[in-house]
Amino acid sequence: MTWHILGAGSLGSLWAARLARAGKSVRLILRDRARLKTYEAAGGLTLVEQGRAQQYAIPAGLPSNAGPISRLLVACKAYDAEAAVQPLLPHLALGAELILLQNGLGSQDAVALRLPHARCILASSTEGAFREADFRVVYAGHGFTWLGDPLQPAAPAWLDELEQAGIPHGWTPDILSRLWRKLALNCAINPLTVLYNCRNGGLAEHPAEVNVLCIELADLLRRCGQPDAAEGLHEEVQRVIQATAANYSSMYQDVANSRRTEISYLLGHACASAARHRISLPHLNSLHARLKSHLEKLGLPVT
Repeated sequence: MTWHILGAGSLGSLWAARLARAGKSVRLILRDRARLKTYEAAGGLTLVEQGRAQQYAIPAGLPSNAGPISRLLVACKAYDAEAAVQPLLPHLALGAELILLQNGLGSQDAVALRLPHARCILASSTEGAFREADFRVVYAGHGFTWLGDPLQPAAPAWLDELEQAGIPHGWTPDILSRLWRKLALNCAINPLTVLYNCRNGGLAEHPAEVNVLCIELADLLRRCGQPDAAEGLHEEVQRVIQATAANYSSMYQDVANSRRTEISYLLGHACASAARHRISLPHLNSLHARLKSHLEKLGLPVT
């Protein structure tokens, strides 16, 4: 069965290259004709690992000629996911499966509402990759991808293909806990790296601020019915800061490249959830306001 991949950014390209290298049938879906022409001119997708570049001439097309789709990896940004899936709805086969690989929370529900007859599998990844140029991606760090379906606990048979492609992964019946945990980690780290204009390791100079955010985020997780995700949150945030000290967060990279951030699906989702549960989280709300103000000054969207 063909792996259709929507979103040729860092993680989408990383999956596509690995699957193609393992001999799997892969097809990229690009957003418009101009993007498709750029891809064709590049000659394919290039993956750089340990300084070695390898190009993969993966077939690509537009949403309008995607053909029957039974398996779709949605690897675009959270704010693009719902709109990007829309033109593919007529092409989805009966019983189609979608793997939603977005940061934060909120976009997954929006996509699932449009697809009542498809299976939506949620994914949370710590794989490190970045775009060096159009259709050229650098694998920056080993990580792991958790997958799960809150509505259907049985694992799909195609997990074997991820194994064959060398994509580190695991299936969990509690994927929502993983997604909430990652959202909290991102909320505690990413916005501060933007506001302090620093690598992740620079947050070691702001321990009190990180600590109070972790306390509030852990409270939010517990109130949202995710006590396991709240357990040891501050300790893990500290470990991530130390382990990725030389790295720039994804939000920092977005801002540095004048790209829209996923603020609405990270801090925005956290603050909206707190408001629904009537929890007072002053430091988290203040961070959200500071970040929005900062983005506005840079002329970037605040949603």
